[in-house]
Amino acid sequence: MNAVNEQAQLSVQQLGHFIGGAPAAPTSGRFKDVFNPATGKVTGSVALASVEEVDAAVKAAKAAFATWSETAPIKRARILFKFKELLNRHHDELALLITREHGKVFTDAQGEVVRGIEVVEFACGIPNLLKTDFTDQIGGGIDNWNLRQPLGVVAGITPFNFPVMVPMWMFPVALACGNTFVLKPSERDPSASLRIAELLKEAGLPDGVFNVVNGDKVAVDALIEHPDVAALSFVGSTPIAEYIYTEASRRGKRVQALGGAKNHLVVMPDADLDQAVDALIGAAYGSAGERCMAISVAVAVGHVADELIERLVPRVKSLVIKNGENLDAEMGPLVTAEHKAKVAGYIASGEAEGAKLIVDGRAHPVASEDGFFIGGTLFDQVGTQMKIYQEEIFGPVLAVVRVPDFASAVELINAHEFGNGVSLFTSDGGVARAFGRQIQVGMVGINVPIPVPMAWHSFGGWKRSLFGDHHAYGEEGVRFYTRYKSIMQRWPDSIAKGAEFTMPVAK
Repeated sequence: MNAVNEQAQLSVQQLGHFIGGAPAAPTSGRFKDVFNPATGKVTGSVALASVEEVDAAVKAAKAAFATWSETAPIKRARILFKFKELLNRHHDELALLITREHGKVFTDAQGEVVRGIEVVEFACGIPNLLKTDFTDQIGGGIDNWNLRQPLGVVAGITPFNFPVMVPMWMFPVALACGNTFVLKPSERDPSASLRIAELLKEAGLPDGVFNVVNGDKVAVDALIEHPDVAALSFVGSTPIAEYIYTEASRRGKRVQALGGAKNHLVVMPDADLDQAVDALIGAAYGSAGERCMAISVAVAVGHVADELIERLVPRVKSLVIKNGENLDAEMGPLVTAEHKAKVAGYIASGEAEGAKLIVDGRAHPVASEDGFFIGGTLFDQVGTQMKIYQEEIFGPVLAVVRVPDFASAVELINAHEFGNGVSLFTSDGGVARAFGRQIQVGMVGINVPIPVPMAWHSFGGWKRSLFGDHHAYGEEGVRFYTRYKSIMQRWPDSIAKGAEFTMPVAK
């Protein structure tokens, strides 16, 4: 019996937009089916915005900016405090929307909502975060200080794998800084974003400050090209991140585009193998591997490889895979039938290129069910030239690469085009310190498998995992969503007579 909710499944519904503080009926005439990945059934029909609908959302945000940007930061924070209270109250409702449209297990979805709430909590501290510096009497009766002011209308384009958390990496900080926001969520799981818009309105957010337009590439390009959009935040695959960064930045927009990943977990011979195996199982197969911080490569150093494989095999085979609404589920389905087919194609590629397929998720009984399920998959003897090593699979596939020593592990990871997240399991503090300093990756875990920074730090990778100069949320987020302005001031009674033609210096 479903331990989460015993009510009937969601009926098919039409999902539109949220513009100017109210639901907006779609006008484009284009729609896309939304599925429950666990059953394979259509549960909704989401509108795909036209250029005109995107323009309407941007105009609503622009109209709201003048007043919102001049609202005192403490008043903006109070609205976010109310929003946080509503998120806590509707926590499980949001988690269930995630499970029913994305497929991740309910307990994982609950955790996603919590991590989003943490960024809201951080943004509630905006009066302090916007404090800047003042220097009295820099010379000649002149004082100097600086401000951080909002950019204007900013937009967020977010992926399917975290329909609550990733938007909250963006808009709470953006709104707290005084910007207005247009969110383009993934068309695969749009319901959570529309519910968030309703909760923000209930919290007292003025109309037009936060808007949602559902859509596809048409909406993305419209945001990129719109002259009144000052900045774009994106999380998703590297090809799209690079496209958005290139096209938006050449139009003079500020861009923060987080791309793909191929995250490694290095297991040293002195590691606690029980802990390492637990970490790999959770980090590789949690959320069916559909995480940008999922561990998809285990780097086994020296003689540890055989025992690591021996311990992993029964754990992978015994994963509890079912509809994520069941509280005992450990892994749910993939998000769509197309994505399931793509992951199965990667498994076939690894087998064809000579990797040793130890556990084949395609053969798991759950793979034949009506939903978009595939079982946990484990490869050994994976080579760096193989497609399953080079590319982000975004599915429940773990590849084991064997290396002779620590230096080889570091060299292997640093040679990869992605540099999002990495982890090292060891009992040696010296090795851990060297790893943290030498590895060319943006987020590093030492005996921590998924080192996602907390809300008051910032999230982002290196190399082709990030395009732009700023990481997401935290103080980096405040910097991204504001412009720095320096002000120097002097009053007439301290101004000397006569023009000055030399470079001004402190006197």
